[in-house]
Amino acid sequence: MNLPAGKLTNGLIIANVVIFLIIWIFGWEQDAVLRGGMFPIRLSGEALDLSAHGWMVPALLTPLSSAFLHSGFVHIGFNMLMLLFCGRFVEQALGPALMAILYVVGAYAAAFAQYAVDSVSMIPMVGASGAISAILGAYALLFARNRVDAVGPFPGHVVRIVWLTLAWIGIQLMIGLATSGSLQGIAIFAHIGGFIAGLLLTRPLLEWRFRSA
Repeated sequence: MNLPAGKLTNGLIIANVVIFLIIWIFGWEQDAVLRGGMFPIRLSGEALDLSAHGWMVPALLTPLSSAFLHSGFVHIGFNMLMLLFCGRFVEQALGPALMAILYVVGAYAAAFAQYAVDSVSMIPMVGASGAISAILGAYALLFARNRVDAVGPFPGHVVRIVWLTLAWIGIQLMIGLATSGSLQGIAIFAHIGGFIAGLLLTRPLLEWRFRSA
């Protein structure tokens, strides 16, 4: 398969890999997670006693900083492959500037979805998968080939969004149960939040791009 060019996609992959390698080489994994991971309880305004680790990323920036932290080679490898194969196509459709907006909004939607489920959790969330889920949502909406008919007063594109959302939620629930036997082993609600953000933003971003052209 020939992938289209994608400067932003390539840049995001390079940034993620470089940050991961620097942290891994110097053994800063734990420190990086504590400083820059997204702790839901911090978004509630609660202070965590992590003074021994020095400077902390401000709580409201951790949804973005945590998207550049990964827990291992498999974690970052899978995320970057998904970003490579879907991100370039989405970038071709939206352009780099609007895809950057989608990526950042996806990261925040993922973080706040996880926060909404357990706002007092002290378990840090790391990884680009929430932001990438927004890219996957856009990719699914842009490149799905099956035609979806209107249902009652709801037009076909709305029905497609609903069906894709339900399918993604089902997939994430199955992944969560299969990997840990509970819903605590993986940030599935972050994936759901990012994916829904991608579905909801794709059409407005496309209209914005071509209206501005």
